[in-house]
This record gives sequence, structure tokens and C-alpha cells, in this order.
Amino acid sequence: MLEFVYRHRIFVAEVYSFSACRATDQASSRKMEETKKKSSARLRADGIKDYQCKNLIAVIEDPSDMKNIGTIIRNVNALGVEKTYVIDPKRALPDDWQDMRESNPLSRISVSAIKWSFVKRFDSTQDCIEHLEKNRFVSVVTSPHIKGRNNAELDEVDFTEHYKLAVWFGNEARGISDLAVEHSDLCVSIPMFGMIESLNLGTTSGIVLYEVTKQRREYMRKYRKRNKRVPKEKE
Repeated sequence: MLEFVYRHRIFVAEVYSFSACRATDQASSRKMEETKKKSSARLRADGIKDYQCKNLIAVIEDPSDMKNIGTIIRNVNALGVEKTYVIDPKRALPDDWQDMRESNPLSRISVSAIKWSFVKRFDSTQDCIEHLEKNRFVSVVTSPHIKGRNNAELDEVDFTEHYKLAVWFGNEARGISDLAVEHSDLCVSIPMFGMIESLNLGTTSGIVLYEVTKQRREYMRKYRKRNKRVPKEKE
């Protein structure tokens, strides 16, 4: 009987030891997979670094739909825009970018782009304007023709003229505010040729930012080929 008890204890100890080793192996395997994923993501991030458009900011003014914020952040990341500023008087977003990154709804809507694209929120349009002007950014707003302002269609604009550029997108219903227009250098519109003469916010941001980033990347490439630094003001 004592021998049976002894053998049973040894068996239990071996089973426990095996289970513990297996759990450790599984944990190690998961950790290795996570490390591999992180390494893969980091390699990707390092590989696209040269194609990012530095000193280019997309500004979303008082958006009413969280889905549009997520869509624009996704466009910003995909097209290589450096940052997104959100004017958010309703305080729909957290103040801190790290908290935004951990927000499941925003991460889901932006398809995780929020984890890789810096986002800063502002309480008001005035606060955002002051921050941009303090850092010497020139603003252009997306808007139909506005009387008394400098207006141009998207394909007519040279988006490499200014080293630091902020591109503004207005509210889904009201459009861009008068205050933002007053502090802008240019009002840009998308030429349209159909019966419908309006686009939703997400689509507008994709079209405009594609043209802006395409021009700025081509401009940077020109200097990179000559092994020169991109000038802070256009030559």
C-alpha cells in the first residue's frame, strides 16, 4: 500500500511538472510570436520612414461622427501624413494620445492606424490656430469657393510651396468655420463633374491628402537623388 501511494505521488508530481513545463513553453511561444509581430511591425515602420511627409498635418475641425475621425486617421497613416489634429469641443476623444491608442472603438474604426499615427486634440479652433501659428505652420482649408478669399482647385495648387503645412477639413454639416478661413492662406476645392457636387468627409480627406502627399514626396525625392537636404523654403 505504501509503495502504491509513493508511486502515485511520483506520478502526480511528474504530471504536474509536465503541465508546468507545457504551460511555460506555451507562454514562451506566445511571447516569441508577439515579439516576432512587433519586430515585423517595427521593420515595416523603419522601411516607410523615408516616405513620410514631415511637417504635414491634417486638421479635423469639430467632427460630429467618430467614424469620420477614424477614417481620416486611417487615410493619414496610409498616405504618410505626419500628424492629425482634432478640434474636439465636445471632448469625444481622450486628451492623451496614449489613451487614444488604447481606445478600442477608435482603434477598430481606424483599423489600428491610431497606434501608429500621432493625434493631438484641441478644445477650440482658436487653440489649434494659435498652436499652428506659434510653430510657423501655414494653413489651407478645404472649402467651396469663398468670396473675397484666395481660392483654387486641388489640381492647381503647389503644395510644396510651404515647408510646414496644415490641411484643414471642416464639420460634416457646417463645413469649415469662418475663423479657420480667416487664418488660412488658401481655400482649396475638389473639381467635380457630376450631378452630385459634394463628397463625404472621409472621401474628401483621402482625395486631398493623396494629392498633397504625392506632390511633397516627389519634391523630397528630387533632393534625395541629389543627396541634398530638402530646403525649409522652396527654392
